[in-house]
Formats: sequence, structure tokens, C-alpha cells
Amino acid sequence: MSDPVSYTAVLPIGESTVSYVSDVLAAERRQRGTRRGRRALGCRAQAVLVLRWFLDATRVAALAVDNQISLSTTYRYLHEAIDVLAAAAPGLHGAVLAARAAGHTHVSLDGTLIRTDRSKAGGPTAGVDLWWSGKHHHHGGNVQVVTAPDGWPLWTSPVRPGREHDTTCARAHDGLLDALDDWTDSEHAVLADLGYEGENTRLIVPIKKIRGTVLTVEQRTVNTLHSATRALAERGNSLLKTTFKALRRVSLCPWRIGTITAAALVLLHHQHGRTT
Repeated sequence: MSDPVSYTAVLPIGESTVSYVSDVLAAERRQRGTRRGRRALGCRAQAVLVLRWFLDATRVAALAVDNQISLSTTYRYLHEAIDVLAAAAPGLHGAVLAARAAGHTHVSLDGTLIRTDRSKAGGPTAGVDLWWSGKHHHHGGNVQVVTAPDGWPLWTSPVRPGREHDTTCARAHDGLLDALDDWTDSEHAVLADLGYEGENTRLIVPIKKIRGTVLTVEQRTVNTLHSATRALAERGNSLLKTTFKALRRVSLCPWRIGTITAAALVLLHHQHGRTT
């Protein structure tokens, strides 16, 4: 094989975010009692490694070669940083309380499929079906996202297998619907699409057209207003996926998708200096 070619790349992220990740990793090492000089990479180098994976979806093998460390060490560094960042993600109750304090009159709930090329988690045969999304015709994990009125993501859920419906996923997350129900009153609402029709007593969803019937002018007007108000909620999912290429196709274990998304949310909040 010919000699490898080196090149220079620039990450689309501020220096402050690199410093933030480095500081978080340094704190984790101090907590673990890691002695100086016992790691192949310093905190800053590890931070850059992790950010390259999140932002550019750089292959783990390439990260290992670039940093002159083994593949197993690279995976260990990556998983360590994902866990540390995800631990700093906002909790659901804190997110909705902050939304109320920020003066938001409503929040939106929407599910997004994070694609994966690892389709056999959960069993040698059942895993393929478990993560297959019939709606999207792809393997992936379902993550529920709560967004502000302008679509800014406030909170992301743990992952559920891609085969599950949005309503099923929302019900599976302990306390999710209860917390949103507590948020709702005469001045605050939770908007969702028809994927959550089964929870229309707690969430505001469009009026479903039943086959053989015609919606009235008033019902169509309600649906139009709902759609226009909730449309910005889609921005939350796209903002996470466009900012972090790693979320477009996760190559790690599918059960890690929720933790990876939470870590990405923390990075997004820090990068823009905004949580609500």
C-alpha cells in the first residue's frame, strides 16, 4: 500500500465547546482518581476526538489511526465521553419548569428515528425486527423530543426500538406523559401530531379525518392552526441531526442511541449558550 496521505480539517464548532468537553473529561478523571500520565491522550485531545465523531461522524478506525492509539482504546474514550456528557443533560421535570419560567405558552412533543446499521441487538433473530421501522423502512431507534415553541430542543428521551409507535414510546418512558400532563393548564399546552392520537386527552393533536366523512370548516381551521403552530417543532429534530452527523446513522449499539442523543443535546446547548 502506498504511503498514507495527511490532511488538515476544521471542526464547525467554537473553541469554548472544546474547552468545555475537556474540562468535563478532566473532572471525570479526577473523580476516578486517574493518575497523571496514565492515559494515552490528554483531555483536550480526547475532547477533539469525541467532537470529530459527533460533528463529522468520523470513523472510529480513522480516529484511532490519527491519534496513534488502539481501536479498543478509541472506543473506550468515545463511550466515556458520551456517558459524561449525557449525565449533564437536563431532566424532563427541570426542562418543563425552565420552559414555564421562560414564558413559553406551549411545548411540542415529537418522535424522531435515529438510524443505525447495527440491527441485531436484543437477539440473533428478533433484533432485526425489533429495530426495523416500517414507517421509515430502515433500522433505527425512536427518541422522543420535547421542544420550545420555536423548535429549540429542550429534552430528549432514552431510546426505544424503531418498530414502536410514537404513542407506545411515550407511554414506555416512565413519567413522560405525567410530567407533560402536569405542565398543561389553562395557559400551557403540549402539541403533538396524529402519531399521539391515543393520548389526545392529555396532548393536543389534530382532528383525525375518519374514512367516509368530511371535516367541517371549523375542524379544518383548527387543524390548520395546529399545524402552523406545531410546524416549528420539527426544527428540533433536524437541528440535532444537521449539527451532529453522528445522529444520521449511529454505528454503535442501538441501545446507546438515547445516551448519544442526550450528549449531543448538551453540546448543542453549550454551543449556542441556550437551554430554553
